[in-house]
Amino acid sequence: MSLSVPERIMACPRFQRLAATRSRFAWTLAALVLALYYGYMLLVAFAPQVLGARLAEGGTTTWGVPVGAAIIVFSWLMTGLYIRRANVEFDALTDAVLEEHAR
Repeated sequence: MSLSVPERIMACPRFQRLAATRSRFAWTLAALVLALYYGYMLLVAFAPQVLGARLAEGGTTTWGVPVGAAIIVFSWLMTGLYIRRANVEFDALTDAVLEEHAR
C-alpha cells in the first residue's frame, strides 16, 4: 500500500530538516525574548534602584520606562525577523517539498 501525501511529506528528509530548522530558529528567538523579559523582571525585583534611577536630574522618568519600551521593540523586531525568514526561506522550502511530494 502506498503512503498518503501527508505521510510522504512527513517522511521526506527535506521536510524534516525544514521543520527542525524552523523549530530551532523559533525557539532561539523565543528564548532571547523571554530571557530579556525575565531579566528585566528580575532586575525590578532584586535591584529596583537600577531601573528606578531618574534619566535626568530633576526629571520624573526613570530608566525602567525606556528599557521596558526597548524590550517591547526588541520583541517586535524578533517577530519581524522570524516573519522575514519564514517568507523568504521557509516558504520556498515548503513549496519545494510540496511540489516534490504532493503529486
